[in-house]
This record gives sequence, structure tokens and C-alpha cells, in this order.
Amino acid sequence: MLNPTIDRVTDRIIERSRGDRQAYLARIDEAREQGPARSRLSCGNLAHGFAASGDDKPGLSSGRGSNIGIVTAFNDMLSAHQPMENYPALIKMAARNRGCTAQVAGGVPAMCDGVTQGRVGMELSLYSRDTIALATAVSLSHQMFDAAVMLGVCDKIVPGLLIGALSFGHLPVIMIPAGPMTSGLPNKEKARIRQEFAAGKVGREELLKAESASYHGPGTCTFYGTANSNQMLMEVMGLHLPGSAFVNPNTPLRDALTVAATERACEIGADGPAYTPIGHTVDEKAMVNAMVGLAATGGSTNHTIHLIAIARAAGIRIDWDDLDELSRATPLLTRIYPNGSADVNHFHAAGGIGLVIRELLDAGLMHADIRCVHGGDLRAQANEPWLDELKLSWREAPAKSNDTAVLRGVAEPFDSEGGLRLLQGNLGRAVVKISAVLPEHRYIKAPAKIFHSQDALLEAFQADELGGDFVAVIRGQGPRANGMPELHKLTPTLSLLQDRGQQVALLTDGRMSGASGKVLAAIHVVPEMTSGGAIGKIREGDTIEIDAKNSLLRALVDASEFEQREISEIDLSANRTGVGRELFGLMRANVGPADQGACALFVDA
Repeated sequence: MLNPTIDRVTDRIIERSRGDRQAYLARIDEAREQGPARSRLSCGNLAHGFAASGDDKPGLSSGRGSNIGIVTAFNDMLSAHQPMENYPALIKMAARNRGCTAQVAGGVPAMCDGVTQGRVGMELSLYSRDTIALATAVSLSHQMFDAAVMLGVCDKIVPGLLIGALSFGHLPVIMIPAGPMTSGLPNKEKARIRQEFAAGKVGREELLKAESASYHGPGTCTFYGTANSNQMLMEVMGLHLPGSAFVNPNTPLRDALTVAATERACEIGADGPAYTPIGHTVDEKAMVNAMVGLAATGGSTNHTIHLIAIARAAGIRIDWDDLDELSRATPLLTRIYPNGSADVNHFHAAGGIGLVIRELLDAGLMHADIRCVHGGDLRAQANEPWLDELKLSWREAPAKSNDTAVLRGVAEPFDSEGGLRLLQGNLGRAVVKISAVLPEHRYIKAPAKIFHSQDALLEAFQADELGGDFVAVIRGQGPRANGMPELHKLTPTLSLLQDRGQQVALLTDGRMSGASGKVLAAIHVVPEMTSGGAIGKIREGDTIEIDAKNSLLRALVDASEFEQREISEIDLSANRTGVGRELFGLMRANVGPADQGACALFVDA
């Protein structure tokens, strides 16, 4: 039986979205009713489309079999996407063997937040999601395709691919990942060395050695940040073949899953026997499953933004109230770094996403009846892949966790509630990820120390100006101000101060990351300072209260005085040019607030 909270929130989303969703479905159904797009192209259009296709020309010209569009985020700088270099050739071979064809429709940018953390390039990170969505739409705009596969893994890439694909919601789409790198330096040791570097106890050479031992080869970074949260979401939304998320790259099983995904794309394409358009797969129930999965696994706070934008692309309206209510009804089932010491490989070995899905379904916390790309429902998604000699097969996930320090069932969770909270008060609304924060650090009442960049806080630390308890207020970091960069560079320093016995917290209209760490962080504050948010009224020394348990976020200042205060001025001119930022003025001017997806793509009539 479905949990009453899940049922209630789902019904609320369906009702709230009714008009937008009906319009979206009518639009994509009309595109489907016009028939396979390739058949409507003129001879000149079609000739251009297969001029260089060699042996695939007869199939493409005759219209027999589905033509699969490949949208790829491959580059060989980004470890998570480097293994995808040879995927197009593998996909084309698999398609031909099934009487179909496949073409690389286009490539999308794939920047690495790990490389740009704390650098100017991070100011383009969030905007890259919308850029990827646009590039995906351009790739599919040739209308040569009966289905598509999306090759992507990391932070903004998967949400961007999905938003772009949903604009072609009549097309069946399967997401194909590359998997995590094998385990390297333990996360706890990496965090220790980062803090020692922040304290000046070790040098750059030792820090680089530790980082290189952690991020050491092909595949996704192994901590449970935004990239690996992406993969969990694709599973619970039914957009992967079952159990595809956390199989390591460059293995026979990984290749077998890529082949099988292609074969399935042939079957569910416009000309296939099991047509499954992505616009019907991503429905209100799938979005609820995504929010529950995020809460149950302590996933990345970035998805409190991305999921809203993804839903909007499918004509669905979700908000932070939905996420907060679902999180409070969902037990926390995992301890994966930064919510623990284990990495995603340990999680996978303990029972992985299949066990999580089955536990949540059995407890009535997820919708089983969603239209998964593999043809079954979400319960079938809980199966795990394996190779029976050379044949790809699926079997049930383990009956119980192989490591209860990493993964548990609903009967014995790590916490009775999920990992995310909505905070509200006279400073607006914010999100906090509490799954990595010990209970004794989930409340703070302390004076504000105000900064307009993370570098300014680090300079204050080096100058020994961060004594006592305080709330670090870093503002002017929202999507309209400077692209809402992640402030992950602060994590080691704030963690060090907390370990010294100080009560510290972060309050910002910017973002942290999937690796937000063990310090209380009220993030994504809306309205942001640049849009007149009350965070801009805080003055140095004001007492700030952040209460994650009771969902409070407020400045303890006389109400009439606070109301009359002016928003502090901030000079953002330095954020407008350099490292390509001058090209993104249109997005800065049109981006919406964080609680509406921080998206520049949608314009309300």
C-alpha cells in the first residue's frame, strides 16, 4: 500500500501540473501522430542526412528500422566521460545487428566541476546545464531519428541531456552511463589531508598526491555527489536499463549493458514493437520517485534545483515543499561519502540501488507503476545485471545488505527521515543537507560574519580572523549574480574550525555541492541578494539562527528595523567578463530563482 504522504504529494503535483502537463502531452502526441520524422524529410534533406553513412545508407534511405540518434558528452579530459570514446562504434554495431541504424546526432559540452572548483570557470557551471539542453535540442532538431540514446554521467550533463530530450518527448530515449572509477584513496583519508593542507600542516605536493590517489582513473568520482546522484535518479525514474548505474567502465559487463541499451532503443523506437516515448516515461510519479530516491540516499543538494527544471521540461510543477514533505516521510538508507566513509563501489557491493528500490517499494514509498524504458515496472528495475558466461542476464538484488555500515533496509535505517530539509524564515527559503551533519551541529545561533566571495573567507582564515562561533554569510552568489558557483572550496576550512570546537555554519544564496561535508550549510537562499533578498539586509554581527530540525532560518533582528533596512550594495562587475563569462549575459538576465530550477530556458507567457 502506498504511503499516505507519497500519495498526497503525488496527487498535489498532478493537480498543480494539470494544465501544463496536458499541453505538453498534446504537443508530443501530435509530433508522434505525424509519423516517423525521417519519412517526412525531402529527398534533399535525407540525402544530406546520410551522405557519409557508408553501409548504413540503404537502411536510412529505405526507412526500414529505427534510426538511433546518439547525443554524446564524450571528452577525454573528464574522467567520467572518457570511457565513452568508443561507445558510438559499439552502438552502431549493435544497431546494425538488430536491423537498425545509429548516427552521432551531436556532442554537448561536459565541464568538470572538480577542475573548476574555486575557480572563475565555476561561474559557468550551472549555466552549462542549460547550454547542454540547448545543444541536445540542436542535435535532435534534424528529425532524422526514431529514438535516441544519451551518453552522459556528471553533474550538469545528465540534467541538461534530459531537459533537452524532453523537448522531443515523442522520442524514446535511454540514458547510457559509463560507471564509477574503481576505489582509490579512502574518502576519510582524503578529507583528513585536505584539512591538514587548510591548516598549513602539509604542502601542495602531499595534497596533490592524495588527490591523485583519489581521482586516479577512468570513471565517475566515487563519492556520492551530483554525478552519482544523477545515476541513482536515472534508475528510479526508469531511464536506465536495470542496474546500469554503478558498473565500472571498461569491463565486459559495462559493454554488454551498452549493447543491450542500444538493442532496447531499437525495440522502443518509433518503428519498434514497444514504442516508449520519454515524455510519457517522465511523469508525475517518476518525479516523486526521484525526490524520494534523493532523500533516501542523502543525494546531492544540486538536485533540489535540477529536478525542478527537469520536471518543468515535461510540463510538471514540483517545488521545495514537495521535496521537504517527501524527505520527512522517507528513511535514510545509505551512508556514502560525504554522508559516511564508503564510496559508491562499496554501496554497489553492499546491495546497491536495486536493494534501495525494492526496500522503498515494499514500504510503499515509491511508485512501482511507472513506464520504464526496459519494458517493465520499477520493481523490475530493482534487478541487477550480471554476465552468465557471455550472456547478459538479470537477477534479484541481494535479499539484505552485505554491509549495514553502508546500506540498510527500511526496518533499520540510519535515520527515520531523509537527508534534505527546507528552511524558512525572515531571510527567505533555503535548503540544507543534514544527512552528513551530526545532530549536535544541526542548530546554531551565532553572529554573522559577512563575505562576498569564498576567497574573502579564506583570506580571513589565513589572517586568523575567524575566532569564536559564527555564521559565515556569503552572498551575491545566486544565479543572477554570478551563475551560482559551488562553494565547495570552503568545506575543508569550515570543517577544520568545527573540529577545533567552534560552532560554525554557512549561509549563502550560492550552492555547495554533492560533497558539501559535515558543516551545517543553509544554501540556495531565495530570493537571492541580487533580486532583493533579505540575505542582503544582514549586517556584520547580526545574530543568525539556523535550526534544521524545526526548519527555521532567520536573523534575530527587530522586525521593524529589519524591514526598513536597505539591501547592501555589491559590485559584480568583475563577474561579467573573462573565461567566457561575457557570453552568458543573456542567461544571467533571464535565469529564474533556485526554487524554480535556476533555469534560463523557460519563459512564461
